[in-house]
Amino acid sequence: MARMAGKMALITGAAQGLGAAISHKLAEEGAKVTLTDLNEAGAAEMAARINTEFGAGTAFSYGQDVTDEARWQSVLQTAHDEMGGLNVLVNNAGIGTMGSVEDEPYDAFRKVQAVDVDSIFLGCKYAIPLMRAHGMGSIINISSIAGIIASHNYVSYNAAKAAVRHMSKSIALHLARTGGQIRCNSVHPTFINTPILDGVKQMFGEEEGLAKLARQVPLGRVGEPEDIAYAVLYLASDESKFVTGAELKVDGGISAM
Repeated sequence: MARMAGKMALITGAAQGLGAAISHKLAEEGAKVTLTDLNEAGAAEMAARINTEFGAGTAFSYGQDVTDEARWQSVLQTAHDEMGGLNVLVNNAGIGTMGSVEDEPYDAFRKVQAVDVDSIFLGCKYAIPLMRAHGMGSIINISSIAGIIASHNYVSYNAAKAAVRHMSKSIALHLARTGGQIRCNSVHPTFINTPILDGVKQMFGEEEGLAKLARQVPLGRVGEPEDIAYAVLYLASDESKFVTGAELKVDGGISAM
């Protein structure tokens, strides 16, 4: 219950799915957490649940459009002041579309890049100066196995998540060169049972949709949000103090094939 004692974390896209699971897990292990999301009410509801379970003042929440530079600056400063510091940033917010290079509208491509890539650039750019004042820190960027293994009909998502993977390495090297107290790593999930799979469930029905995805995974199942939360917990904690510029694949073995 103390793996995150003394840590202060901001998690984007935290109203549901991976972000909610990550926020809960970090709080469970002793961190203060700030949850942000475009769905402000959902983030507030999740923060309230965490405070009920782990005590008032454990969780805070704000509405945030992660593509808005000025909002990043204000949210980070406010979170820093309310929690008493900031030493963990989890860039989780993201979207995806389905389409080949010929089918995908350019506007859709640009939106995916803005939400999935630009947000991480902005978050890291403005969080790092605040994090430096609090000793050892960790940035965890949620990419995807789609950032490593391409598909013919996910051109926008493949491009964005591959960019997250490589940008994380660049940030890690920059941080190592400028002092080495803050680390940066990426996490690469495969299919996880969150709202991002709703389209597949609607297309095939929930049971068949999940079974269809599970057949592509060597371990034979779709992942659960907690599978990713545990990976983030390791990278956020001091247990990973010698891990930076790495990519942690949580993919049920897909990338081993």
